[in-house]
Amino acid sequence: MARAGPFVFLRKFRGLYDLDTLDTRFTTPSSVPYRTAIDARDDKKEVPETIDEDGYRGRWGTYEFYLYYVVLAWAIPYMLWSAYSVSRPSDPRYPKYQHRLSPGWVPGREIDNSDNQYHSFRENLLYMGLLVVFHPLCRRLWDAVYTSLSPARATPTPDEAADTRLHQRTTFDFCFALLYLIILHGFSAAKILFILSINYKIAKGLPRKYVPPATWIFNICVLFANELSDGYKFRSIAMFFTGTSPADLVSGMETSALVRAGAWMDGYSGLLSRWEILFNITILRLVSFNLDYYWSLDRRDASPIEKQLDSANLSERDRISIPAQPEDYCFRNYIGYAIYAPLYLTGPIMTFNDYIAQQRYRPATIETGRTMRYAVRFLFVLLAMELMLHFNYIGAIQKSDPDWSSYTAAQLSNLSFLNLHIIWLKLLLPWRFFRLWALVDGIDPPENMLRCVANNYSTLSFWRAWHRSYYRWLLRYIYIPLGGSSFDTWKKALRSVVTYLVVFTFVALWHDIKMRLLIWGWLIVFFFLPEIAAGYLFPRHKWESRPTAYRMMCCAGAVGNVMMMVSANLVGFAVGLDGLQSILRGIFSDFSGFLFLATACTVLFMGIQVMFEVRASELRKGIRLKC
Repeated sequence: MARAGPFVFLRKFRGLYDLDTLDTRFTTPSSVPYRTAIDARDDKKEVPETIDEDGYRGRWGTYEFYLYYVVLAWAIPYMLWSAYSVSRPSDPRYPKYQHRLSPGWVPGREIDNSDNQYHSFRENLLYMGLLVVFHPLCRRLWDAVYTSLSPARATPTPDEAADTRLHQRTTFDFCFALLYLIILHGFSAAKILFILSINYKIAKGLPRKYVPPATWIFNICVLFANELSDGYKFRSIAMFFTGTSPADLVSGMETSALVRAGAWMDGYSGLLSRWEILFNITILRLVSFNLDYYWSLDRRDASPIEKQLDSANLSERDRISIPAQPEDYCFRNYIGYAIYAPLYLTGPIMTFNDYIAQQRYRPATIETGRTMRYAVRFLFVLLAMELMLHFNYIGAIQKSDPDWSSYTAAQLSNLSFLNLHIIWLKLLLPWRFFRLWALVDGIDPPENMLRCVANNYSTLSFWRAWHRSYYRWLLRYIYIPLGGSSFDTWKKALRSVVTYLVVFTFVALWHDIKMRLLIWGWLIVFFFLPEIAAGYLFPRHKWESRPTAYRMMCCAGAVGNVMMMVSANLVGFAVGLDGLQSILRGIFSDFSGFLFLATACTVLFMGIQVMFEVRASELRKGIRLKC
């Protein structure tokens, strides 16, 4: 029995990386309630292993993959060493960026904490951890007080108990949201509530046919206004109404009491004074509430009872598509949803219908064991980020106006590739942290990141796995209403390209109003086209007799896809267009650059074959993620 101990530990450790631990949505079809799926799994004595189209139960043990293992076992450590070698104090360029480094906890190493986003997350992690404990405790206290003050009555029906739970939880969310706003933003909380009130009036006060266009116009205008007005400073507002000019302030003229009061209020702007930076995520919830309410007006008969569904055991698709009850679209629920504390700052994004459905009935997917495994997995991601920043100083190098020509092609490429991993990790960490908080609170939002950034070879599939909750939001509220995509005829193809351009123009502007992000969004659409064209020119069914040749051909095309995706994301989120041009000049400046490029493409080819097999293994288990 003692010998079984290590194997039990290994099985439990492996369970941390099950897709089911990450999000049950990945292993349960969206049209199937989770309890039903679990019961079906329990009923199956043995799940037969399927065989691939070319006769393999799996390629992990083939000679082909043994070759891949040998090459990747050399390439991955080399990539890490290449970045580390230019991040050592002995490197002659080290003094140029040393001032951007901070004391680290790894002996003999400093940490590159120069990224503002991760720096803020890292510095406030302890306080946010305390909030994860404090918020659920407050809810428990509220539940106890609420229950004690409620009048005693006979045993309620399931529907009555659900309505009581909804009222109890959303009332707490509403009250906590107001307190949370004041602590975070001080007097600026009034600006946020003012914007939310206008959006609510658009949904509830305008004639029905005007709700969608007015919602989009208002919220897009808010995006631009927040950026251009620097968050509507109270002093600037007072200056506008009193006719005070900036020149009057410079000249030392006595200002009105209103201007002085505005300046005083600007001084009490809470823990996060620049509320407008993170308000973009709230914009998505405002659109969701208005459009969910708008669609509910035509579907009053689409309740779970009318569809003969168990309201306590709805599938995810039903939670999103079935409208809430008419009285649920009230201001209290709206504020509780829009400013729901665990998801307010970064998401993940939930639709209003899904939020109400989960408040009415506790999701069966929330289990203590799974939540604890998810928490451990978050800690491992945090450790990976910390180690990466202790041994790879690409952020500090990039911010110090480097001479890219002094780096070799291998160093440039590996630094750029690892920079994308750091970007992925700095986004993954807050998303996972705040989703963990929501899970502790009894709400199960979608997981934002399904795969590592290095485990993607398809441009189309990449967007299904990266910021997944945002992708699903785009599908529901923009892509599908615009007609989706079809390339059956040239007219449909042209309309589809226009749809993609509209979607990714919105995505770019939503991230930030900058030209480099617009270029990034349009590059993504441009890079979609070769993959879509290849799918039509080389359909799988024409290669059924030659599956291995088809796999090799797809892999060759995927190498080009990866190169294009890396380039687009470097432009949008890392070095910009000028930086990418410098990197390309460094690679193509001499023969060694071409040799490195050929080697990199070969390694990518082998890595993508492993990616193919990862997805094939999931399919053999009946998991189809489409990414």
